[in-house]
Amino acid sequence: MSTLENETSLLGLAGKVALITGGGAGIGRATAELFARAGMRVAVAEIDAERVADTTATLKDLGSDALVIQADVRDKADVARIIDTIRERYGRLDVLMNNVGDFLRYKSYFVDSTEDQWEDLHQINLMHIFRVTKAAIPLMQETGGGSIINVSTVEAFRGIPMTVVYSAYNAAITGFTQSLSVELGQDRIRVNAIAPETTDSAQITAKSRVPAENRGDMERWFPLGRFGLGSDSAGAALFLASDTLSGWVTGQTIMVDGGVMTAGAWMRLPDGREWTHLPIIECDGYTPSKLRGAKD
Repeated sequence: MSTLENETSLLGLAGKVALITGGGAGIGRATAELFARAGMRVAVAEIDAERVADTTATLKDLGSDALVIQADVRDKADVARIIDTIRERYGRLDVLMNNVGDFLRYKSYFVDSTEDQWEDLHQINLMHIFRVTKAAIPLMQETGGGSIINVSTVEAFRGIPMTVVYSAYNAAITGFTQSLSVELGQDRIRVNAIAPETTDSAQITAKSRVPAENRGDMERWFPLGRFGLGSDSAGAALFLASDTLSGWVTGQTIMVDGGVMTAGAWMRLPDGREWTHLPIIECDGYTPSKLRGAKD
């Protein structure tokens, strides 16, 4: 047995079936490819036709018995069709990753937001998770257990102005994850979540939006010195999918954030040795060397 085959067998995922919503790009796509390399049979629900074709080709090249379905998880009939197709094709479902979510570029003060925007955000960030999960649970129960992985955001755990409703719906994912984990424990179905910090993806091209003159500062903004990649959250998903690795982990949220939530407002100053919790480098005569003894 090769080293790769040995490592894959240790995960205990070979031959298992995973459904990833929004698996044609970003975190979902990175996870679909990683699951395929782990020997899983991967089903992807993706709304975009071009991504459906590209994802199908990539997963086939990786040797996965993959199923990529063009569907909108906000649509009840599409959700039923996804689960029915998985049942017919594989007869089981071991892992569900509810990956779809988006702030839809709605940025305004809450008082200026509209109820139509609230409903749009509700459908794409919370309601579809309820709908897909409810449809998937019976098949997972028949399978004998499994893992549900909900993707939210670090914005569910800190205040964020201008996207208040988006943050609120993602905070609800935490409560849903915790309560459902208790309810489904008797069925040997674990329920956890992943909360990424800003991640370069099709939805948010983080690094390229930073002005060239400020890109050298990125190493100061995160304790681990960079924006997230799809592969970072995919690795957390692989851990949560594997009963071998996380068989006694349920009801938890993994922060995939480069240390940002732990650091809070603190970031390195340009010299790389000192720290500040103020969004300034110099103020009223204080320079980095003088900030060493400064008190809050």
